[in-house]
Amino acid sequence: MFDAPFVANAIDNSAENAIDRRRFLRSAAVAGLGVAGASYLPSLDGEAEAAHRGPSDSAILNFALNLEYLEAEFYVRAVTGQGLADRLTTGRGRRGGVSGGRKVNFKSKLIRQYAREIAEDEKAHVAFLRKALGRSAVARPRIDLNRSFTAAARAAGLIGGNQRFDAFANENNFLLSAYIFEDVGVTAYKGAAPLIDNKTFLEAAAGLLAVEAYHASNIRTVLLSKGLAAPSVAISNARDSLDGPSDLDQGVRRGGRRNRRANVVPADRNGLAFSRTAGQVLNILYLNANRTRSGGFFPGGVNGPINTSDR
Repeated sequence: MFDAPFVANAIDNSAENAIDRRRFLRSAAVAGLGVAGASYLPSLDGEAEAAHRGPSDSAILNFALNLEYLEAEFYVRAVTGQGLADRLTTGRGRRGGVSGGRKVNFKSKLIRQYAREIAEDEKAHVAFLRKALGRSAVARPRIDLNRSFTAAARAAGLIGGNQRFDAFANENNFLLSAYIFEDVGVTAYKGAAPLIDNKTFLEAAAGLLAVEAYHASNIRTVLLSKGLAAPSVAISNARDSLDGPSDLDQGVRRGGRRNRRANVVPADRNGLAFSRTAGQVLNILYLNANRTRSGGFFPGGVNGPINTSDR
């Protein structure tokens, strides 16, 4: 449950328009803040005329919520065999179902523990963003955890044109599939940070980014230790082919044959994480290098105003 100061700070500069701010207020009342919460809220006078530069904080966080739905459904299904509860999937826009996904038969106790911890984090991220957004939160869009992985594996050259890639068949497939999401999530939050106006939401996004980075490094470390560096490089190259001409991706090993070295932390020459725009993120998740509004892991597109890939 968010306290009144959090809601007060979050509402300011965080809705798409004055109507959305009023929806935030109603959401705060539903959350039990009542009059105490209302005493913290800023005046709405003149907000309808106030100009907002770039996407609103609400739009940015709803875009993040779409990504968290995808990650949560992937991990929760891999660990428990079941998806998110219905109460965590409702909201604005069309709610879609999830195809694919089942419990993974983990051979390693350690990897099973990692997967369970990440699943709990991703589920918590969904709940956190939904509460922060209140009635402005978008519904879970339609998600494909079946054919999308096969398409991604073919794009990376991991399988042939007539083969199928099952992300949940074994722990190695699970790890490679998780690798697709985690690095993208880190670059997405990094790219969104400069666009967030509200400091309360910016702090929350920083916390989400940090946890996603922990997850990504965890997955990358395990891939390296299990001898899966080569397919990780292939996946990285495939992501680069989708998100534009810039080299924003790195596998878990770098260098030539005689000087290969571990690369658990992908960073630029300054030791900084890379950024992706929302459009570049959607190029990867839609599995399409062209400008589009749907495909891949989101067959019907994502919910919310930020929904189109680049180019």
